[in-house]
Amino acid sequence: MSSSTTVGPGRPRYEWATRGDINAFFGLMLDNLGDMILMASLLVAVYGFPKAFVLTRMIPGTAVGVLVGDLIFTAMAFRLARRSGRSDVTAMPLGLDTPSTFGAVFLILGPAFQAAIGRGLDPNAAASHAWFLGITMILASGIFKVFCASLSDWIRRVVPRAGLLGSLSAIAFVIISFLPMLDIAAMPVVGWLSLGTVLATLTARWRLPRDIPGALAAVLLGCVVYYGLSAAGLGPGIGAGEARPSMSFRADLPLPVDAWWRWLLENWREAIGYLPVAIPLALATVVGGIDCTESAATVGDDYPTGQIIAAEGLATIVAGIFGGVIQSTPYIGHPAYKAMRARAAYTLATALFVGAAGVFGYFDWFFYLIPKSVVFPILIFVGLEITSQSFHATPRRHFPAVALACVPALAYLCLIAIGQILPEVGKPFQELRPQTQHWIQTITVLSGGFIVTSLLWGTALAHLIDGKIRPTVITLLLAGGFSCFGIIHSPLSSGAILPPNQVIKRLQDEGRGEASRFQTPYHWACAYGLMAVALIGLSKYGSFPAGVAGTEPPER
Repeated sequence: MSSSTTVGPGRPRYEWATRGDINAFFGLMLDNLGDMILMASLLVAVYGFPKAFVLTRMIPGTAVGVLVGDLIFTAMAFRLARRSGRSDVTAMPLGLDTPSTFGAVFLILGPAFQAAIGRGLDPNAAASHAWFLGITMILASGIFKVFCASLSDWIRRVVPRAGLLGSLSAIAFVIISFLPMLDIAAMPVVGWLSLGTVLATLTARWRLPRDIPGALAAVLLGCVVYYGLSAAGLGPGIGAGEARPSMSFRADLPLPVDAWWRWLLENWREAIGYLPVAIPLALATVVGGIDCTESAATVGDDYPTGQIIAAEGLATIVAGIFGGVIQSTPYIGHPAYKAMRARAAYTLATALFVGAAGVFGYFDWFFYLIPKSVVFPILIFVGLEITSQSFHATPRRHFPAVALACVPALAYLCLIAIGQILPEVGKPFQELRPQTQHWIQTITVLSGGFIVTSLLWGTALAHLIDGKIRPTVITLLLAGGFSCFGIIHSPLSSGAILPPNQVIKRLQDEGRGEASRFQTPYHWACAYGLMAVALIGLSKYGSFPAGVAGTEPPER
């Protein structure tokens, strides 16, 4: 496979399609399909969304975001080749942001759907309500990213990487690397085969015969074993009992702008309450875009950082316009795709394949035929890779800050388990033992707004390690202000953002007043303020170790 285009008189022709694009295509395409399967599976299985609604309303626009983003990145590769006169330019990979997939499902779409059901809406109406909220968050994220395109250098100066990447690694290591593992472990004979193949080929970078793509090999091997077991009566069977998709041609591309706008005029207060989830996720992709651009430059592909971030922002906005609910982002694997000798054909093929899968409905067949235990190992790789990159891109002295940023995510993971188990017990919160109430309430508070909490904790500790007391205190005071309104440490089961007096009133209504006696918004604001005062005193009467700031500890 080889194709080229003339760059100019006397310049080498751009080989925009090579054999390496085949491997790169399967890796990037399966990664995106895995995220889409993950989103649909979680919404349907965990929260009870109507399956048809997810597949015909949320999936098409989400796929269109990948289509637009990868087409832009393909064009940027051609432009860079023409400008530089080089024939070996590799396009920047773009796809769905895996941390945002979990964030959107567990922190935006799922809670909004449950709240709407609690208000008496039927499942389709509740799904529509959550969908419009998801569209709002995606549009806000895209606008935020376009705005940040010209501010990338300032963002990197103001917020240390331990804060920005710490919150990302919290989602990657604690959520992405764990929750899919449950589905893999549910069918270990199938899942472990795919997982081993993924870890060997993608993480350990072993090469397969004839350069067969590792992700494709993992899916094919897993499917062979899965359907072999099913044929022998030892597996759940094709589609795991789900209804088979229709064979008829379908073209679904929602354009819900009018209906969404009417919804927003009535529900804008509720939408504002979810911005503390959406904006940090968008900020993380901005930082990721900066890192991806820098890593591409190290292997010779010098893309303009602002244009890369603006392109991902535009792709996210287009996704929202057509009903998408997951933002897109540049992927960190550009040097790996460069090593495969991939050029621009792989992003072009991914754009067309994923976009068409969502719009023309054949994604339904992937969702039906590919078992989760087969495709989810790719997400394990993504989680491990993001976590590894977070530590690699952070100064070693800031490693404790990255680790600290993971703690709120651990609390959220516990809360997910509690939310699954508690309804089965058959007791409301008020009837639990006081010790159990207090334990659950503490986990609820620690997990409330955990993405923002991780960002603030990582930032504060990184500044403290560097001996920068002023930005440390500012970060702590900001955390105190956020905790006052429930942006972080919300003690409410819904995580609602409200003035502190209303929070306390609602705690009493929920029967959580006694369990939250010493964990109200006032207590948390006071806690952060007291910590800030103590550090100011320590800076005046204590001493910072000389020669530590700005240096790295010796290698161990």
